[in-house]
Amino acid sequence: MVAAVRQGMKIRAVARNFHVSRPTVERWVRHAKSKRLDRVDFSDRPRGCHHAANRTPQRVETCVLDTRRELRERSALGECGAVAIHQELEAQGEVTIPSVRTIGRILARRGVLDRRRRRRYPPPPAGWYLPDVAQARAELDTADTIEDLVIEGGIPVTVLNVTSLWGGLAESWPEAEISSKIAANRLIGHWQEFGLPGYAQFDNDTRFQGPHQFPDVIGRVTRLCLGLGVTPVFVPPREMGFQAVIENFNGRWQRAVWRRFHHRSLEELQQRSASFILALRKKNAPRMELAPSRRSFPAPARPDPAAPLTGRIIFLRRTTERGGVHFLGRDFAVDRHWAHRLVRCEVELDEDLIRFFALRRREPQHQRLLHEVTYHLPHRSSNE
Repeated sequence: MVAAVRQGMKIRAVARNFHVSRPTVERWVRHAKSKRLDRVDFSDRPRGCHHAANRTPQRVETCVLDTRRELRERSALGECGAVAIHQELEAQGEVTIPSVRTIGRILARRGVLDRRRRRRYPPPPAGWYLPDVAQARAELDTADTIEDLVIEGGIPVTVLNVTSLWGGLAESWPEAEISSKIAANRLIGHWQEFGLPGYAQFDNDTRFQGPHQFPDVIGRVTRLCLGLGVTPVFVPPREMGFQAVIENFNGRWQRAVWRRFHHRSLEELQQRSASFILALRKKNAPRMELAPSRRSFPAPARPDPAAPLTGRIIFLRRTTERGGVHFLGRDFAVDRHWAHRLVRCEVELDEDLIRFFALRRREPQHQRLLHEVTYHLPHRSSNE
């Protein structure tokens, strides 16, 4: 390239002939200057010293490796890490002793570390524990409450929040209190406006699940979901990750509404929350259009509370040391070989059956059937 330029060819033509960029040709022309081509060093190595000025001498690295080998073979404690090597070099009276961190870098660079690095597994997909949701065939609405909020003057506030997994369709209701009846009414209004999801996910709050002190009790919100053809899902107690979507929205609501303003009344808080929800829906409009479709709300507006319950209830649980789970006020034996593991418990009300599926975050696509038990939910009319 340099010879072609010196013979009078244009730099652009040289770059085109050699299939390189114009700055590349200019760089090598500047590098050659006016020297004879046989005297120009065309090696692509940086100028200056080829070794770092602060690099540990080879003699010191060899001494570190020899000391490690001796400690590994002869030490009574069997310790041969960076700290043990540093202490041994000090005991030997070595003149040049690298720091503990430098010794660790030497061991890593030479590949003599015994401990393996922790393997990082990719996280499972969103909604991985529900196959229809994970494959974006059904939408999942998650609900939760924010409690123990107090407006100046002693006005208590409890907030019921709902957001969807795929569409980001959010709603928030700050109230003086949230009972199971209020929660059911708010969900009815929300679903009447936007349609029904395939699944509705809750924690184990009695306002959603129902009383815990009696067996075979189904709460008002659960009955509402079953009456509308929505599958209620209850996450495992004291487990991280399953409520991450709604917990993230709770934190966002508190940052954008609760902590951002000074609220003088509950009505003022409700107005600011409504403004936040409208702005969030406008932002998430493209995402909501790509979300799984929602079913239209059926007529009549409220399901018959005296009608027998049909459909499916899902409980996500972690088994005990004996491979059992507890829900609906009862203990169920699943698999003694699947102890301290996650399971999806599907209560099929139409079949009088409970199916237990194994769940693993590392292999979310494999959810094998562990066990089946016969179960009949006694018919009780709602208190509505």
